[in-house]
Amino acid sequence: MNNHQNSFSPPIRILATRRRRRTVSARLRSGVLEVMVPASMSVAERERWVELMRERIERQMRRKLPTDQRLAERAKRLNDRYFAGRLSWTSIGYTDTVSLWGSCTFTIGAIRVASRMKAFPDWVVDYVLMHELTHLVHSNHGPAFHEMLDRYPMAERAKGYLIAAQQLSQMQGGA
Repeated sequence: MNNHQNSFSPPIRILATRRRRRTVSARLRSGVLEVMVPASMSVAERERWVELMRERIERQMRRKLPTDQRLAERAKRLNDRYFAGRLSWTSIGYTDTVSLWGSCTFTIGAIRVASRMKAFPDWVVDYVLMHELTHLVHSNHGPAFHEMLDRYPMAERAKGYLIAAQQLSQMQGGA
């Protein structure tokens, strides 16, 4: 059923039910791909649907993965919304850093965001991106920098989230 190398291949459970007449659905539950099919469906047709649903779930999961590309897309949206698309950068991506949430080498336009932020809510990642994008305009943390950064509506909430995350990390023996 699953002969794809380097692809999503969880254990599969086919649930055939008489209540289901025409539709097929799938979900990932505790790492198992459950495919619900009508009981009247042939084995060959079930296997075909299992593969289709496996591919669909794999695509959905891939779209949700935090990647450098998704980070770049988020930065572009923030740039368009808060900077009228005026900013440009040479690179943007995740990096393994312990002490910082993000960094911007404004002289060359390189933006980095801590890999540990991949698990954070989007609005917190957006705040860190806004902070680093703002450095492309203001290299320091002066009043003009903060005035520009504070245009992000979730700024105060995100700062609080980052403070709490840092304190939790320190309590657990992290950075």
